[in-house]
Amino acid sequence: MWQLGTNVKLSKAEAPILVADAHRQPVPAICAKVVVVYPTKLNDIIDLFESLPEDERRETLVSYADSAKKREPRKGENFDLVDVRKDEECTDTVGVYLHVDESGEARIRMTLGPEVQTLTRSMASILCKGLEGATPQEILDLPSDFVTRIVGAQLVRLRSQTVYYVLTRIKSICKVWLDRQRMAQVA
Repeated sequence: MWQLGTNVKLSKAEAPILVADAHRQPVPAICAKVVVVYPTKLNDIIDLFESLPEDERRETLVSYADSAKKREPRKGENFDLVDVRKDEECTDTVGVYLHVDESGEARIRMTLGPEVQTLTRSMASILCKGLEGATPQEILDLPSDFVTRIVGAQLVRLRSQTVYYVLTRIKSICKVWLDRQRMAQVA
């Protein structure tokens, strides 16, 4: 299911055609503006962060960072793609693990080196949880505007590379997976 705001739930088939007015009420496409629809789990996280005052928002980010270990690959899990590397944008090695099940839904796991910053750990944990069950194409198409809604404008200004790094890595592995799927269909 996908969710718009907190009241309207849609199936994945309905989500791409939804349009809504300023009050988030569905309206005919002819007279409506398009509204971005996020995966339900991610939308719930966005709603949570938007409801918090700044001090509680930061505490919650730290809590997500502390739970990042729970997002690591588990014994016995298999992955379609694994991308482990150290980039300039990050202080330590980050691993992104992608599994796409037979229904096309993605499961993302991540490993984070000990020097990875708290905000990067937070975003890794948030994205692994929030994007679970989305398809690689939905993840690739996801606009990054929600990051500010979670982290807050001040932290985005101070740590702009950090907050978008994990999303960029996740989108990158989804793009590789999709490209491989397309090539396999052609062959």
